[in-house]
Amino acid sequence: MIKSMQDIVKRAQLLEKKTVVVAVANDEHVLEAVHMAVLDGIVQAILVGDATEIKQLMFKLNMDAEDYKIIDLPDQLKACDASVKMISENKADILMKGMVDTAIILRAALDKEFGMRTPNRLSHVSVMEIATYHKLLLMSDGAMNIAPDVEIKQEIIENGVAIAHALGIKMPNVGCIAAVEKVNPKMQATLDAQELIIRNQNDRIKGCIVGGPFAIDNAINKEAAMHKGIVDPMAGDVDFLLMPQIESGNVFYKSMMFLANAKSASVIAGAKKPIVLTSRADSKESKFYSIALAALVADHQSYS
Repeated sequence: MIKSMQDIVKRAQLLEKKTVVVAVANDEHVLEAVHMAVLDGIVQAILVGDATEIKQLMFKLNMDAEDYKIIDLPDQLKACDASVKMISENKADILMKGMVDTAIILRAALDKEFGMRTPNRLSHVSVMEIATYHKLLLMSDGAMNIAPDVEIKQEIIENGVAIAHALGIKMPNVGCIAAVEKVNPKMQATLDAQELIIRNQNDRIKGCIVGGPFAIDNAINKEAAMHKGIVDPMAGDVDFLLMPQIESGNVFYKSMMFLANAKSASVIAGAKKPIVLTSRADSKESKFYSIALAALVADHQSYS
């Protein structure tokens, strides 16, 4: 059972080594994270971008350039296109964002010419190790989908469940988060939760158990749930938090990182292969854990 970031790393080390391609790789923290993953035997790396700048950073970080394939493409658009093309040609298993705007790399990833798209919507899934919670906690979407309706929320759940399965969580508890734990016709998040539960019960959403609506306290704390008289066995034991909109997810994620000292890994799910697209504010450790998580996801996708 995977219960921590270190467990994710250990599991990734047991897999066949994956190849990560970094688009516009002249980013110090990204290179540090990639170097950690290479040294741990999780990945081999292809670095695409301005070769001169990349090598200067590698020298600063005591990285041996001979251990990496470096492709000199200073133009960011061309670097992103070349990186995604390598993914589509099965020359790499994981796409990672370097020093480039998110919109540019996603434009390449979503280009039909490169075949990385699937019928699924892309969504951002975070996995967090929080000292005060008894297991890993997944959360979506705090970075991509701004105000998802119930159809988009279903796709976000399906993407998150796929990540949970890659972590060995066979039947994850999905908690639909709202401001209250009762259905209120004036609060769309509660109505969406009600509809998603029905879809889950009717087998339209598979591989998980959907519950809610939950306020955040009774989703992750059994005592809070008991105090409010909530008898749902999922209360206080969710594996995956479905956030009502991007603001909720973003605030929750950053609160956990900066106030609770949580450890995290994040991937973009919904494409043919995982995308590591971390924030520039994320630590090198978080980026490293994200690479390890992406290795597990890539391996799981290869057998799905």
